[in-house]
Amino acid sequence: MTQQVFEQRHAEIREAFDAARAADPERFSRPLDLSWSNWGFGLEPLEDSCARLAGAGLSYIELHGNHYGADLGYEVDATLGTLARHGLAVSGVCGMFSEDNDLSSNRPVQQQEAIDYIRREVEFTSAVGGAYLLVVPGAVGRPDAYDTSELPRSVDALRRAADVFVEHGIKGAIEPIRSAEVSFVHTVDDAVAYIEAVDHPGVQHINGDVYHMQSEERNIADAVLRAGDRLVNLHMADSNRRALGEGSMDLDAIIMALYLIGHNQPGRFVTPEPLGPGAGPYAARTALPDPARLDALVNRTVSYFREREAVVLAS
Repeated sequence: MTQQVFEQRHAEIREAFDAARAADPERFSRPLDLSWSNWGFGLEPLEDSCARLAGAGLSYIELHGNHYGADLGYEVDATLGTLARHGLAVSGVCGMFSEDNDLSSNRPVQQQEAIDYIRREVEFTSAVGGAYLLVVPGAVGRPDAYDTSELPRSVDALRRAADVFVEHGIKGAIEPIRSAEVSFVHTVDDAVAYIEAVDHPGVQHINGDVYHMQSEERNIADAVLRAGDRLVNLHMADSNRRALGEGSMDLDAIIMALYLIGHNQPGRFVTPEPLGPGAGPYAARTALPDPARLDALVNRTVSYFREREAVVLAS
């Protein structure tokens, strides 16, 4: 029986992986750094979230970018104290961009909200030791374009805020999102074009998401390879946006692609974000959590990822 097209491509990636590992085995000795994006835990206290993640063997957390105003969001000293109690460090901060703070909005006041939000979150990210802030060029949950000028408006607005990334040593990481949730920047290639349009040293990286890649890219592992050194973080969920191992995604090929681009170096992360199926997941950030369900979700995902990583490296 002949292989399907994706199987043929994944066999080629396997050959490249095996050849690279044979040529430089030391490059493959350090495991990938796993984090977890906690905004899907909703209103759960950070103390409880950190206890869960540490209990699952994680060392990093991607924090909810919840500084929606001057009086809102995690406080630096309290956050650092909570992290220290559980032996966790911050990988980065997941920026949240809705119509309320939309870089591409045709209402300038909402663009200003996005600019101010980015400045607050970059300062917080730096204060808690994170490496990156995820930025979405247009509002999540708004798949229909305002007009044909979203891209230049978004580029101009982000450029106005971009100096803050350099000032604080934080990577601005653009996330491509599927067309069912946003109106533009859907693929790795779109993200690269957007970064080049912004043309600022503070905005040079990509935050990938395999769930969105599944919808918009021809092949997820190939998209990881194309992102290359720009990829600072990769959000993970299975094909149904549930826990890893509960869908049909070829996780092994993705892991091999990550090693091929050197993603197992310090400061690069793989961050599960299994939010469940649905058109607009942002409602989860203000919902009451189900701790037992979240415990199972985290433990299942972390154990399955490490299991598959071990299989890939042992084969």
